[in-house]
Amino acid sequence: MNAIPKFLILAGIALIVIGLIWTGLGRFINIGRLPGDIAVEKGNVKFYFPIVTCIVISVVLSLVAYIARWFFK
Repeated sequence: MNAIPKFLILAGIALIVIGLIWTGLGRFINIGRLPGDIAVEKGNVKFYFPIVTCIVISVVLSLVAYIARWFFK
């Protein structure tokens, strides 16, 4: 089998697993509102920038990409 179909199958499985984990852990951990995220409320204006959430997701995706390189060499 070529590398692209393998990658697409594994990516699909990974997305399903991540979705299930996110759904399960979402009840206990509020991933969108981590400590360190910027939230400003003044009057009718609300500003929210999830900087820490972005960093956590970036680190996790980098680890996934690093591990995926082992399988596709």
